[in-house]
Amino acid sequence: MKKLGFALGVVVLLYGIAAAETQTASLSFLVIKDYNGKPIRNAAVVLHPINKDGRQSKGGLELKADGEGKASYDGIPYGKLRIQVLAPGFQTFGEDFEVNQPTMEITVKMKRPQEQFSVYKDKEKPSDAKPEDAPQDEKPQ
Repeated sequence: MKKLGFALGVVVLLYGIAAAETQTASLSFLVIKDYNGKPIRNAAVVLHPINKDGRQSKGGLELKADGEGKASYDGIPYGKLRIQVLAPGFQTFGEDFEVNQPTMEITVKMKRPQEQFSVYKDKEKPSDAKPEDAPQDEKPQ
């Protein structure tokens, strides 16, 4: 019986040491408009852990920014973390961060949507062509 109690004590001690080595951080977010610095309320701040292979792990956590554009969470394990911020009327923000401090403050500056870039340019419609652009070999009607 003493051996079982001793073995159980060793397991609990090892578990406690392993848990103590897992450091966690407190993250604070401030979500603001890029063009004037005003806060964005109700922005969704999504946290995804990144595994050793650099891939997004399953699971995650979603926070909502308050009226001052602030959100926070305690107990984030040290390591890589992908942060995405979504807010209506703004471009989606996404970036990977290395959580390696007990407290981190992250400011996210949201940009307005940009015009899409395309390699295909709109060509003039035939009805938009000017008479001087008409080919010379055509007969007038």
